[in-house]
Amino acid sequence: MAETYTASHNWDISTGEARLVQEELRHKVITEDRIDLKSIHRVAGVDVGFDRKQKLTRAAVAILSYPDLEPVEEHVIEQPTNYPYIPGLLSFREVPAILDVLNAVKTTPDVLLCDSQGLAHPRRFGLACHLGVITDLPAVGVAKSRLVGEHQDVPRTKGSWVPLLDEGELIGCVLRSRTDVKPLYISVGHKVSLSTARQLVMNCLTRYRLPETTRRADKLASNR
Repeated sequence: MAETYTASHNWDISTGEARLVQEELRHKVITEDRIDLKSIHRVAGVDVGFDRKQKLTRAAVAILSYPDLEPVEEHVIEQPTNYPYIPGLLSFREVPAILDVLNAVKTTPDVLLCDSQGLAHPRRFGLACHLGVITDLPAVGVAKSRLVGEHQDVPRTKGSWVPLLDEGELIGCVLRSRTDVKPLYISVGHKVSLSTARQLVMNCLTRYRLPETTRRADKLASNR
């Protein structure tokens, strides 16, 4: 990859300092489209897994062609875990390894689909936002569970969705990616509108709950 992605801040900082970084950088998040679906040719799923003792971090990227979702490039890196698990500060635990794996691939993706939250975060700066701002790549949060916000019941059929709201603010949507299967929590990461993010996730679905990008990266990161 021609780009080398590095953060402008330190990662080994206190929880209070980390929250201040989030508050500072969240103003750089762009919530409007800087891409359109017709211009996308490469989609990347990124995910991070850990060993049983949480001492080893395994970051994975799976890059697929779009819209046909054929494998283009996959890469995995392993490194020591350097930050504890703290709700709301997941990016400080996982993004350093994700940056390393993105720096190792030869293909530059047009958009990142992250197994994490974007704006659907207490400080509106989840991992997908953090990664998007650092790389300046469009990014989408595709989470398997809710971190913050409330929503109505999602209709049972695939493609159905409802808004995810936090104190009246729209922070994402809850999408049924497969009929009668638990929904996904979709939110803006960077340079993508919520409408485009939702449609992109739908276009990356096959017969599984997760979009193919995320599913492949999850499998790599889990070493299975």
